[in-house]
Amino acid sequence: MPRRGLVAGPDFEYFQRRYFTPAEVAQHNQPEDLWVSYLGNVYDLTPLAQEYKGDLLLKPIVGVAGQDISHWFDPDTRDIRKHIDPLTGCLRYRTPWGRFLHVPPQLPRSDWANDFGKPWWQGSRYEVGRLSAKTRNIRIINTLTSQEHTLEVGALESMWEILHRYLLYNAHAASYTWKYEGKKLNMDYTLEENGIRDEEGEFDRLGMDGARCTPAVLLYFSDDLTEL
Repeated sequence: MPRRGLVAGPDFEYFQRRYFTPAEVAQHNQPEDLWVSYLGNVYDLTPLAQEYKGDLLLKPIVGVAGQDISHWFDPDTRDIRKHIDPLTGCLRYRTPWGRFLHVPPQLPRSDWANDFGKPWWQGSRYEVGRLSAKTRNIRIINTLTSQEHTLEVGALESMWEILHRYLLYNAHAASYTWKYEGKKLNMDYTLEENGIRDEEGEFDRLGMDGARCTPAVLLYFSDDLTEL
């Protein structure tokens, strides 16, 4: 395991999270910062929006910025859904929200450039991570400063990924020992793998407010003040 000073762990200068929550995707909802999710993955379409800035075919994509557009796709082929066009009787892409970039026109046109290579939805060039199918809340309490923050995290995120989220509130987060109920956490494991159960569903079933019983991870300061 690489080390930063006295603290073992990944080099966060190059660290990339695997999962993003729907709430995080929803924050990127402008043409100059445009994310979407579909079929379980998250894509940053900002370069595409910049390349085709001012193009009318970009409008349907801008209209769904920050949203999940899995309903656009056939989950088996991972391609845009298709139908039989009533005008031509041919199989073509189904775009009831309006034709968008890289979708051929309904009828042949001399002004349509098809030299773009693969359509933007094929391949992984715009992929930034996976969409968290399930999220949960976790409280993080700094025992040195008594500061407390509640984070929404993906259920499959490792503790390192959760630490990466927490850097927003504490740049020295890796200089702390992370514990739950007195036990040091394995930072390569998820919350569930560390024995921190997600009981929100049980609280909902019992008609109780699960937010009042969110598990808390306690941070204990170590000697090495390492800033990530």
